[in-house]
Amino acid sequence: MRIAEIFHSIQGEGLLAGVPSIFIRTSGCNLRCHWCDTPYASWKPEGPEMSIEEILKKISEWNCHHIVLTGGEPMIAPDLPELATALKKQKKHITIETAGTIPPNGIPCDLASLSPKLTNSTPSAERDPAWAKKHEANRLQPEVISDWIRNYNFQLKFVVSSENDLVEIKSLLLNLPPVPFHQVLLMPEGTDVKTLATRTPWLVEICQREGFRFCPRLHIEFFGHKRGT
Repeated sequence: MRIAEIFHSIQGEGLLAGVPSIFIRTSGCNLRCHWCDTPYASWKPEGPEMSIEEILKKISEWNCHHIVLTGGEPMIAPDLPELATALKKQKKHITIETAGTIPPNGIPCDLASLSPKLTNSTPSAERDPAWAKKHEANRLQPEVISDWIRNYNFQLKFVVSSENDLVEIKSLLLNLPPVPFHQVLLMPEGTDVKTLATRTPWLVEICQREGFRFCPRLHIEFFGHKRGT
């Protein structure tokens, strides 16, 4: 399995924000978000091939219960079910960060962190015409998202660039099984404190009005936009 990075930090986003966690970031993605904050795992995948045994040895360096399988898109890694099974045998808590385009097929998972990609994620044709077309065709899979929702504890986490994104979010929710609003997290798009601060006030107002949950990006606030955090 190609691994971009493995590190020990705190969870910066979502329902488990603040929880010490080990992040296993696979390299490779089936989408190409134009605002992707981990291009080394998507646009230009990098990292060594590691066996399950090597990954387990690496994470044994830290005494940590929570594991986050992320990417890129971890669900496209053929060995991910084997890794998740091995982690569950160690009684780890497993979060899988996924765009919800790949069916779970029974993979061990304690929290499915589903991040459906809105129109704001589609790259321009000028940047890459082939990926612009492929991304737009594959970015949203309501049937697959529904499969995750029906079978796992989950959170729906949306990257929001503008107030207009709310229309798209509401439209998707109408095509999914009933989702409690406290499990719908709206996160401002941005990789620096200034941008996040600019978008936070109006997004907080939307959450107050609609009953959704605001999702901060604590790792950006604490460490800035850099790898291993």
